[in-house]
Amino acid sequence: MGIGLDLATFIGQLVSFLILLGLLVRFGYRPVRKVLKERSDRIREGLEQAEATGREYERAQAEAETQINKAREEARLIMAEAGEARDKLMEEARSEARQEARAMIERTRAELEQERREMIADLRREFADAAILAAGKVIGESLDREKHRRIIEQALEESGSLKETGG
Repeated sequence: MGIGLDLATFIGQLVSFLILLGLLVRFGYRPVRKVLKERSDRIREGLEQAEATGREYERAQAEAETQINKAREEARLIMAEAGEARDKLMEEARSEARQEARAMIERTRAELEQERREMIADLRREFADAAILAAGKVIGESLDREKHRRIIEQALEESGSLKETGG
């Protein structure tokens, strides 16, 4: 043997190495590999969970955006309805005010017409009294007041009806 290798020592070391390798594989490599696999599995699960959480977040965000848009649309509709209700109430108030004004004008016209009629009747009575008094003074005796009043009122009514039909 020229390279200085002792075969018995080499075989002994080879057997010792193989025994040590077998022990390391059995008691060292498999548990380390098992721990590494568990760690790898935990990392993979964490990544999958993170992806699932991300998808859930995006879904929740999309749903929230949908709800916000729905709420905005409902708010817009409510505002539109409120505007329509306001316009309707204002128009009803205007209409009611117009009706009240017309009614007040009609009442005032009726009152004025009644007052005019009363004034004309008063004037006719006063005129009849004055005419009777004047006629009594002219004739020099007392006339039957009631009879003359009817005659004068009839004459006034005839002249009033002629005036109304003529003009």
